[in-house]
Amino acid sequence: MSSRKKASSISSARRCHWASNEWNIPYHDSEWGVPVHDDRLLFEFLILEGAQAGLSWDTILRKRDRYREVFDNFDPARVARYDAKKVRSLLADPGIVRNRLKISATVDNALAFLKVQEEFGSFDTYIWQFVGGSPVQNKRRAMGQVPASTRESDEMSLDLKQRGFRFVGTTICYAFMQAVGMVNDHTMDCFRYSKV
Repeated sequence: MSSRKKASSISSARRCHWASNEWNIPYHDSEWGVPVHDDRLLFEFLILEGAQAGLSWDTILRKRDRYREVFDNFDPARVARYDAKKVRSLLADPGIVRNRLKISATVDNALAFLKVQEEFGSFDTYIWQFVGGSPVQNKRRAMGQVPASTRESDEMSLDLKQRGFRFVGTTICYAFMQAVGMVNDHTMDCFRYSKV
């Protein structure tokens, strides 16, 4: 297939209605809802979902590359060692969300993440237990049917908080679950629905 035809078929593909610009279309088409079992990537999504609180996901997608740079590619062992000087440098970086609580929560979350890895062998083993180890296949006909939270995200949020994680409310947890493919919330008419 020629690149022109391929581009045309991609642009005309039916997607979830929120996928509508140069930032969120590639994310929707290649990442959102795809099951993730890599601890580093799970940590990245956990931190980015927390950073997104009160903002649009597009804002985070635009800043994602810079986040990877300044947070050592989301290596939890490195982030857990950040000191006050590093936090000050992050607060001065316009390429990320400069919120003191969110940045300090990232360090706390890295410490808690490492403890979970030690206890369960991997964060993946721990986090996927909330859906019984395999993705929940929802059958949404419209994005209006997608809830902000579920019983599973409530349980996840409570357990994460008890383990010392911050910026992990139930809505953030459900967005995390969608992002890492613990639930398939693509609408049934979306071309990605049957692919994840």
